[in-house]
Amino acid sequence: MADVSVNLCGIDLENPFVVASGPLTWSAKGIQDAYAAGAAAAVTKTIRPEATVNPVPHIASPRRGGGLLNTEGWSDFSAGEWLERELPLLTKRDGVLIVSLGHTAAEVEQLARPLAEAGADILELVSYRAQDAAPMVAAAKQAVAIPVLIKVTANWPDLLLVVADCLAAGADGVTAIDSIGPTLRVDIDEGEPVLGSYAWLSGEAIRPISLRVVADICLRHDVPVVGTGGVGRAEDAVEMIMAGATAVGVHTAPLLRGLGWLGKTEKQLNRWLDAREHARLADLRGIALASLRAAEGHESQLPDVPAPLSFDFDADTCTQCGRCVTVCAYQARELTADGGMLLDAVECRSCGVCVTVCAPRSLTIREERKAGA
Repeated sequence: MADVSVNLCGIDLENPFVVASGPLTWSAKGIQDAYAAGAAAAVTKTIRPEATVNPVPHIASPRRGGGLLNTEGWSDFSAGEWLERELPLLTKRDGVLIVSLGHTAAEVEQLARPLAEAGADILELVSYRAQDAAPMVAAAKQAVAIPVLIKVTANWPDLLLVVADCLAAGADGVTAIDSIGPTLRVDIDEGEPVLGSYAWLSGEAIRPISLRVVADICLRHDVPVVGTGGVGRAEDAVEMIMAGATAVGVHTAPLLRGLGWLGKTEKQLNRWLDAREHARLADLRGIALASLRAAEGHESQLPDVPAPLSFDFDADTCTQCGRCVTVCAYQARELTADGGMLLDAVECRSCGVCVTVCAPRSLTIREERKAGA
């Protein structure tokens, strides 16, 4: 069986899955339940001096398009309640405890040391304002000896500058990313905005954005990153690791599908690694970045004209579903009555979408092409 353990800021995790800050980690019981279900680590709801008051309702899963919308704030327990009641209940626990703390440097100065003394293994700092991030890190590093993560959002236009400033201030790692927004969905049956307002989006729809941010950070900094946003399957976790993440933050999937998702997905991850003879998940970290790095710096010039794609087709595994024909905008593919396939090489534009929709992988790009031949 493959080794799925990872090391985050010097702390060993039995598997890469970190339950990110959110409804599942609202209390000590929620966190203990996450550990029992298989999470290696869990992040508390964001702790501030005073509890938030959330609108009602404040979380929705739209009928169309998937994902999760929310208009909720930070923890609905005050810092005092966490320190006096919730955190003592986590003294004996089966996973790594990451305490989310926000939203200003003054709040960090007030709460970082007490939260560390109450048992936090790692602090994760989060703010709605980019300009607060680095000062929060500096305040935390003055107050505590435990690792400090800064949680960033793709909503910030100067995201990479914020990351650099936070690392310069002493951050030990980055959590990327927070929910995307504000966004809008409309309930067309009611003719009203879902949740009655703009909302924050999480779930599968944001994974390409979170992957881009993780890759951007890891291309520039050799730093631990908790890649968070849109992971719903074992393969998504692998993708996040290959983009440079050290660990994988999850929340929407186990919230919508139940905490049993954690154990099931770890088993699926093991099977995926074993099937491809990968001994250690950690060995895959960042392997997608080499080719991404090679593509940097060419935005301002036209690329050389590449050789057209060559394809292999396995008629024995083809189900004749016709997806490759349907998605070809150039009408270059045709399935024949005897189970074969015809390609009009003149009309084909080598876009490759036909290969990506072939579920049984009967249609593939020729291997020598992948190797650079």
